[in-house]
Amino acid sequence: MSSRPPRGGIEAVSAAVLAMSRQLEVREVLQTIVASARELLGAEYAALGVPDDHGGFAQFVVDGVSDEQWRAIGPLPRQHGVLAAMLHEGTPQRLADVRTFDSFAGWPRAHPVMTDFIGMPITDDEEILGALFLANKQCVKDPGVCGFSQEDEDLLGLLADHAAIALTNARLYERSRELTLAGERARIAHELHDAVSQKLFSLRLTARAAAALVDTDPARAKDEIRQVAALAAEAADELRAVVVELRPAALDEDGLVATLRTQANVLDRVHSASVTFRASQVRALPSAQEEALLRVAQEAMHNALRHAEAGTVGVTLEGRGKGARLRVSDDGRGFDPTAVRRAGRHLGLVSMRDRAGGVGGSLTVQSAPGKGTVVEMEVPGG
Repeated sequence: MSSRPPRGGIEAVSAAVLAMSRQLEVREVLQTIVASARELLGAEYAALGVPDDHGGFAQFVVDGVSDEQWRAIGPLPRQHGVLAAMLHEGTPQRLADVRTFDSFAGWPRAHPVMTDFIGMPITDDEEILGALFLANKQCVKDPGVCGFSQEDEDLLGLLADHAAIALTNARLYERSRELTLAGERARIAHELHDAVSQKLFSLRLTARAAAALVDTDPARAKDEIRQVAALAAEAADELRAVVVELRPAALDEDGLVATLRTQANVLDRVHSASVTFRASQVRALPSAQEEALLRVAQEAMHNALRHAEAGTVGVTLEGRGKGARLRVSDDGRGFDPTAVRRAGRHLGLVSMRDRAGGVGGSLTVQSAPGKGTVVEMEVPGG
């Protein structure tokens, strides 16, 4: 049976373009591109590599290979063989059997067997942003005839053109977010200086005055100490107001999943510990529940990194019917929750339970000395 492009090929490209345009994170755009290419051409395997400047790949995503297979394959490929030819020359490659390519050097033991192959560079003007690789056209093939046709190559080229736009837009968006965060940090620092530092300065002067009056005028010293308490409360309120301002910029605009992913990525870069985030089938939730989930996740991650000295922190958010379940686990020092309560050191547990209960949810904490900690929060949805 001869190969021909899928019926409604242009419509399929249009659907793929729409799917790409809905994603703003670079990683999600890459995954959408590679999945769309595999479906569009009816291939068994697909991959997309973004080259680095050292002969390897800065990012490499696959479709059609299970997580277990991918782990068994081993390290990311280097830029050699047909991959190098595409990336260095910037031209498409279509082969009846990739194993016959001049510089083919074999695969790792766990790598799937591939025969017919098509590759398409993703270019923006003169820059090669990445390359799409597809193998094993799912059709009946004549011996020695490539399963991928010229029509397939044309469709893949059209998809690659739109992929370049989507990938460039995603990169610009992430860069814009970085600049926005930097500007937000500067604004917060300025506001903290203006609103809080003056009160802290007054607090310090008042505390000194109270200390000087303790022996000579106890009554006035008591008045000064009461003033210290009032100034401290005002400073805390000002600080809390500035922190709360951060919430709409991230959560309302980007949504809970993207906000949690961004915060996990930032913490992973800042701390020596490994911080990961995974989301699965999460629906939109009432805003109060999303804010509560975000605050509990932040508190749990803070405890793991600052108090528990964790080496790894895993954050997962999973849809549960109309609601969702948050899980933050770490391999840190752990603690005895009962002993913590008796000592009056709550590690934010009270506030986390209050947040969960305030939105109709529940919160559980499992921990023991030397056993790490697991914080789980579940909300019912709307």
